[in-house]
Amino acid sequence: MLAIRLPQSIEKRLENLARRTGRTKTFYAREAILQHLEDLEDLYLAERALERIRDGRDDTITLDDVLKRHGMDD
Repeated sequence: MLAIRLPQSIEKRLENLARRTGRTKTFYAREAILQHLEDLEDLYLAERALERIRDGRDDTITLDDVLKRHGMDD
């Protein structure tokens, strides 16, 4: 179970959308979370990876090396 507080303007938009489409506010809140959760996960994981690279805890490899490794160099 999840309870969230939304700004009044967003709550009103959600109510209007639900009323006009015959769906529930919960339906649209759930859809929004499901659609954007993967993007948020990718963003935060990328930020952590960048931090590890900048701190010298992880190494990088060039695009040329990636292409060679996978037999895609010309």
